[in-house]
Amino acid sequence: MQNLKNVLDKLVSWLLIVLMGAMVVNVSWQVISRYIFQNPSSFTDELARYMLVWLGTLGAAYVAGKNEHIAIDILPNKLEGQARAKLMIFVHALILLFALIAMVLGGSNLVYITYILEQKSATLQIPLAYIYGIIPVSGLIVMFYQIPLILDQRKNLTT
Repeated sequence: MQNLKNVLDKLVSWLLIVLMGAMVVNVSWQVISRYIFQNPSSFTDELARYMLVWLGTLGAAYVAGKNEHIAIDILPNKLEGQARAKLMIFVHALILLFALIAMVLGGSNLVYITYILEQKSATLQIPLAYIYGIIPVSGLIVMFYQIPLILDQRKNLTT
């Protein structure tokens, strides 16, 4: 399981690096075309928006896997032993449940609807189902990352 997590970490981190690099190039081209050539590029605004959606959603999944997402840690820091382990199991289970319901099921429904309706982006004419496809994928990644965290905390209950 740890080897699979390491492979997924490396894959997601490289995808995030490529997305960020492409976004920098895209936005730089927008600035150059607008202010130097006085002829703004028509596709860069929309492309930057969609890359930001992918970057934010996939980045949130990556950070959840590293267990470094934003959290209020007042209560966990005050607890020790089994009480802390039970709280952390509850927190990770809530994250897993959210990822399942909102991201995987809700995101899949969004992808399905936009695919059936054949909705396309205004400028790039990319099917929106491809753009929204990152939501259920990121949800699955979050769920994959939460399971070992829950299992690790369960070990703390028995020791």
